[in-house]
Amino acid sequence: MSEENNHNNYHDNNFNLNEAPGYTLVLQVRPASFDYAVVDENRLLLYVQNTAIEELVNPKYLKSLLSANYKKVVVGLPSNGLTLIPNSLYSDDHAAAYALFLDVGEDEKVLVQQLDGDNKIIYKTNAAIVSTVEKFGLQNAVYTAKGWIKATADSNPVNQNLYLELGDESAQFLYFSSGKLRFYNTFEFKTPDELAYFAALVCEELNLNNQDVTLILSGNISAGDAQMNRLKDFYPKIELNNLRVVELPERVTPHKILSLAALSLCESSEEL
Repeated sequence: MSEENNHNNYHDNNFNLNEAPGYTLVLQVRPASFDYAVVDENRLLLYVQNTAIEELVNPKYLKSLLSANYKKVVVGLPSNGLTLIPNSLYSDDHAAAYALFLDVGEDEKVLVQQLDGDNKIIYKTNAAIVSTVEKFGLQNAVYTAKGWIKATADSNPVNQNLYLELGDESAQFLYFSSGKLRFYNTFEFKTPDELAYFAALVCEELNLNNQDVTLILSGNISAGDAQMNRLKDFYPKIELNNLRVVELPERVTPHKILSLAALSLCESSEEL
């Protein structure tokens, strides 16, 4: 049996921290909050959204959960700016030069990781966040969208699909052509009109006809909300992403947890 605390959270009654050595802990960190989940093999045991970042910095309620001896831990780090470099063009000797394009501030840190089989990602993030997650081992930290990108790539995406992962005020756009990653970028938006504008901008850059493209949405969006309705004014083909990377109970909506759960697909010992 299992129970759900609310529509965003889930707790399986079989969850037992004494069995942590067989579990995977995944965390998706943002500047002011974080989401976390625990997976047993391929089954979701625990899922909580929007926990205050202070609980990660100085754990009180989650001290036992965050300090348990897990089989695997994966931490998704946010980005304030990024660039993708094909493996064929990347060189460690030029990493500092690539980072210059990111306009790095004194309170930011630049990270370099393998994003997929063909591309490196160079991104900057808040140095305080990096310090906060050091306790989990920086070798276990990956770019926040790495799992989502991998899961999408493994789902055999078709050329007319444009994938969107929505945060509270952020949109990540992902596009594959012939099974290869061709476009990935993030935008900040405040209103549904701005979201629709960025979708149109991406389609124009990719030479995609809005009447033909199918928007596949995940994250902080629901059928019938203002964002969905505004996108429908321009894109007749819209779907909520039903991709499941772990076994979910019926009451957990796949598109809401996709990017967090997909972090469990990432391997440890990422280059950092």
